[in-house]
Amino acid sequence: MKNIILFGAPGSGKGTQSERLIEKYHLNHISTGDVLRGEMRNNTPLGQTAKEYIEKGQLVPDSLIIDMLASVYDALGKEHAGVIFDGFPRTIPQAEALKKMLAERGHTIYAMIALDVPKEELVKRLILRGKESGRSDDNEETINQRLQVYNEQTAPLIDWYSKERLYHHIDGLGDINRIFEDICLVMDKD
Repeated sequence: MKNIILFGAPGSGKGTQSERLIEKYHLNHISTGDVLRGEMRNNTPLGQTAKEYIEKGQLVPDSLIIDMLASVYDALGKEHAGVIFDGFPRTIPQAEALKKMLAERGHTIYAMIALDVPKEELVKRLILRGKESGRSDDNEETINQRLQVYNEQTAPLIDWYSKERLYHHIDGLGDINRIFEDICLVMDKD
């Protein structure tokens, strides 16, 4: 079982690379963003609460995310190839909670794979994505707020996962195939 964290700022290519990882390694994919957007689309109580935070470019409270992830993870059954955690954890307390949640099930994180992309490129990608998808949270003001929140609250996870010996840096700028090959080197390291 290879549970991995696909890490990177909004617009770093996590979704694109997740699709390829799912196909090659038969992993399950848990994207907190997709799950939350689904909850918002269905206008559930969680979705309504999450929408208030997301529209302000803020993080959804840990307790909501962790409970949701545990439920989705458990629904996969006890034996699966692994999970890509996309967009989670975003803070050190979330990383600690994820480690604990997995340990309670006899599972671990195999690797934290970080896609590194310069800010100018992230903004360009996110504005384009907003135009193509109609996502209301992909406008320049919200993008800058999300990147600021990422840098302040999420980037410290690199140090945390480095200490856990799970951190792997991937240059996320350039050819999509080369980026995927670099990720596969991490996945195939055993």
